[in-house]
Amino acid sequence: MFQPRFVLCGLFVFVGCAHAPTFQTKENEAILRVLHQQADAWNRGDLEAFMEGYSRSPELVFTSGGKVRRGWQAATDRYRKAYTDKKAMGALRFSDLEISPLGPDAAMVLGRWMLTDTPKTGGGVFTLIMRREAEGWRVWHDHTSLDPRTRP
Repeated sequence: MFQPRFVLCGLFVFVGCAHAPTFQTKENEAILRVLHQQADAWNRGDLEAFMEGYSRSPELVFTSGGKVRRGWQAATDRYRKAYTDKKAMGALRFSDLEISPLGPDAAMVLGRWMLTDTPKTGGGVFTLIMRREAEGWRVWHDHTSLDPRTRP
């Protein structure tokens, strides 16, 4: 015969043991520092420094414009083709950043991006999966989408 009290007991044990990982303030600050360094590099027109925020791994996943690109080199080539100089790059700003730990060495970042002062002016949202590497926190998965309402 079915014993509902055992199911409830098991549920309480599961819920009691399951809790979201948390970061120390220094981890959040380190992740935010990477994003601020990327925005600063972009705004200087320094694509090489901007790409330092990404893992130099062939496992890097970069999605935008309905396309999936794999590997650091493919992501770099896409940026070089789309943003040929500082004028094309314009000014980048991140906002509404939310960091959610996924474990001691991984986090998800949700945020908004806005690109101005360029013919490619626009904005949208992004989700990053970041991992802690020997060099520090790096983007391993970048899913960026355009909000069509931000186009002039």
